[in-house]
Amino acid sequence: MNRLAVFDCDGTLVDSQATICVAMARGFAACGLPGPGDAATRGIIGLSLTEAMAMLHPQGSAAQHDALTEAYKSAFFELRTAGLAEEPLYDGIAEAVAGLDERGWLLGVATGKSDRGLKHILEHHGLHPKFVTLQTADRHPSKPHPSMLEQAMAEAGASPGTTAMIGDTSFDMIMARAAGCAAIGVAWGYHDAQELLDGGADVVADHPSALIAILEALP
Repeated sequence: MNRLAVFDCDGTLVDSQATICVAMARGFAACGLPGPGDAATRGIIGLSLTEAMAMLHPQGSAAQHDALTEAYKSAFFELRTAGLAEEPLYDGIAEAVAGLDERGWLLGVATGKSDRGLKHILEHHGLHPKFVTLQTADRHPSKPHPSMLEQAMAEAGASPGTTAMIGDTSFDMIMARAAGCAAIGVAWGYHDAQELLDGGADVVADHPSALIAILEALP
């Protein structure tokens, strides 16, 4: 079986929290609602948008959650079109991706972003050719449902025993456990190390430079 390393995107590959928080505030304002605040927004990064809106506006109806989702998408697209979207790679991520690729790991992404959003980020940073499987919210239930990992393994010819999920949220860790994969937390994202461990992380990497050694040491 092939070895497969699946990365989350926001908070793992790229630091997009500033743009996400601005777009969320604008989306809520467009729907006539007070913004949820940056701390609450950071807490839902990684979920698919409809599930995120249900958590941020729990008293709202399904129709309101759908409206918030569309308003957020519009706000984010406007920021990106205006050149105001900040989604830099974390320091050391490009090197970690290249190093895993050189060592024969197949690479994937499992994210709550859309196909369009993920494609833009990977192409912008020149990483798109490195990934053999891309799973997004457009085709799957929200994390922590294991569907994204199950499809990634099927496409890459990997098994749970040869697959690791790398992410910054407890949603990623719970998803990895549900799929039977190794769960590698990262300390540079949006959930703290204890949340990751509580979610089932086998280990929490302090910096992208540690990822190669961690994955190569997996049984």
